Amino acid sequence: MGHHILPGNPPVELILRRSARARRISLRVSRLDGRVTLTLPRGVREGEALDFARTKEGWLRAQLATQPDSVPVREGVHLPVEGRPRLLLRGAGKRIVLDADSLSLPGPPDHMPARLQAWLKALARDRLAQASDRHARALGRPYARLSLRDTRSRWGSCTSAGGLMYSWRLVMAPPEILDYVAAHEVAHLAEMNHSPAFWAVVARLCPGYQAPRQWLRQHGTDLHRYRFDG
Repeated sequence: MGHHILPGNPPVELILRRSARARRISLRVSRLDGRVTLTLPRGVREGEALDFARTKEGWLRAQLATQPDSVPVREGVHLPVEGRPRLLLRGAGKRIVLDADSLSLPGPPDHMPARLQAWLKALARDRLAQASDRHARALGRPYARLSLRDTRSRWGSCTSAGGLMYSWRLVMAPPEILDYVAAHEVAHLAEMNHSPAFWAVVARLCPGYQAPRQWLRQHGTDLHRYRFDG
């Protein structure tokens, strides 16, 4: 519904949103991109909501101070690939070369972000297809298709028609994290819910799934720090 600047050093931009479902004024800081949303219930004046935000300014600035910094992808940056930091280097020849501790990309530096993103997506599709195929065979339930997106709200999803969708950024996480997400979504082919029966299927496909699930809660947002927009 609009924007408002909370003065100070630095100024803070508030995104004002009115919600018929909200019961009270709320202030939220996104852990993904640092955007601040001020939600107003029906009937609450804008001035009243802004007064509320001012009373929470100390808390708000503390939250913003703990936001992870974004990392533009370029030469000299360490980018995790399958859970291991790789130093991005300019390489010779035509092929992208992945070594134990480095990733070499030929071509002009300004082409590096887009080319690296395309390479990561291809690697993610390969790894996620392998994991999904393996878990689907173990479950005895085939899936219809696999697609990749850069989703910020979830790491994967499964439609009632058997379509699996994953965030390609999972390929930056350790392999056991990607494997858990694949097991989680494939389990939905049998149980389209999060019931005890569903979690029993996940446990059968991915024993010890609790550890990778906790890793995603603690470290998953860090995978969104890396920017490929040049």
